[in-house]
Amino acid sequence: MAPGIPAAMERPHFIGIGGAGMSGIAKILTQRGAKVAGSDAKESGTAQALRALGATVHIGHAAAHLADDASCVVVSSAIRPDNPELVRAAELSVPVVHRSDALASLMDGLRAIAVAGTHGKTTTTSMLAVALSELNLDPSYAIGGDLAGPGTNATHGEGRIFVAEADESDRSFQKYDPEVAIVLNVELDHHANYASMDEIYESFETFAGKIVPDGTLVISADQSGAVELTKRVRARSSVNVVTYGESETADVRVHKITPRGLTSEVTVILNGKYLTFTVSVPGRHYALNAVAALAAGVALGIPAHNLASALGKYTGVKRRLQLKGEAAGVQVIDSYAHHPTEMTADLEAMRGAASDARILVVFQPHLFSRTQELGAEMGQALALADASVVLDIYPAREDPIPGITSDLIIDAARSAGADVTAVHDKAAVPEAVAGMAKPGDLVLTMGAGDVTDLGPQILDHLSS
Repeated sequence: MAPGIPAAMERPHFIGIGGAGMSGIAKILTQRGAKVAGSDAKESGTAQALRALGATVHIGHAAAHLADDASCVVVSSAIRPDNPELVRAAELSVPVVHRSDALASLMDGLRAIAVAGTHGKTTTTSMLAVALSELNLDPSYAIGGDLAGPGTNATHGEGRIFVAEADESDRSFQKYDPEVAIVLNVELDHHANYASMDEIYESFETFAGKIVPDGTLVISADQSGAVELTKRVRARSSVNVVTYGESETADVRVHKITPRGLTSEVTVILNGKYLTFTVSVPGRHYALNAVAALAAGVALGIPAHNLASALGKYTGVKRRLQLKGEAAGVQVIDSYAHHPTEMTADLEAMRGAASDARILVVFQPHLFSRTQELGAEMGQALALADASVVLDIYPAREDPIPGITSDLIIDAARSAGADVTAVHDKAAVPEAVAGMAKPGDLVLTMGAGDVTDLGPQILDHLSS
């Protein structure tokens, strides 16, 4: 057995290997020497990158793709029971392992930092990965998005630190035993799995309860859900708690955030001393994510001054306010925001970075259940844009819910005074947006689905 590979992971087969979370685990296992195979619904750059590392990637799902000698089948919560490869695994008595258990096994024996929260996980995990790498600590990391610099969402490092994005959507983050856990915020989301805020709090409490003895919980002192979680954790646990934020009660207190175009200068008060550093992406929420990363690194014993300087090397994650290009004087930016809080934060960040620009949004709602619960708030968020185009709901793993359409968002946006256009044919969007845009405008493609594909197409129409 190769060093660093759990026995069950020597010959894993991943169903949905091209997904953000699944591909990261597959990459790390391949780099550690495992014989990795898997399948995905369509060809992608991720599939090609996995093949370049030595993995076998099939396109499409078929029972024949599962090798008879597979040591396990790795699945996410999105894989349905009737998937032919999963059915074949049962026939062959091949163990089925959830993605979170696979990731937990990779972190075993290392100093783990697990980054949780309703928003900001990918960015904060990425900031830590970049900063720790800059400090030559050679961390391993698994992230839900590709770093703009290295261009990958995961790597196996030779250092002792493992930084992982911890997903609360299906409670899988409860599988990890981190030395440091970050909770950025706590809000109601993932309505198919959580019926109330009490269930959300219970889930996050369980996550915090998995922190190893003498470990640390780094948590926001500003966001109301995080403040409530802090009270609950302190009442029921002896875990070390370090709060951060703009609140006067914060242990790592943000003294000032100064926008400087597409960057920010952040000054914090840490252990009674002022520390100033640069965050190379726009927006107050990203600055606060950087402060969370700083607090987590300090909890691991990394000198604050060194870490602050290294955090300035972070240049972003794909789909997190990522500039896709410029044509005819119009910049096209891609945003992964799909929850009203994220949408508002990204639109406010763009206002702060380019106050004179007109902002046009192409928004694709993600999930019927989320639209049902938060459609009105999504519409209100779109009122921050100068004009918006709203697509049909991207279903992802869900079946339609009768009566739940993008009209919920459009009606709410118009009630808030927004200029909104419904476009049901996604193929018609690039030409429509190019016709709306004028030199100096910013166009944001926004959502967690395939709306990201429209950015290059919009640029092509603007150029023609």
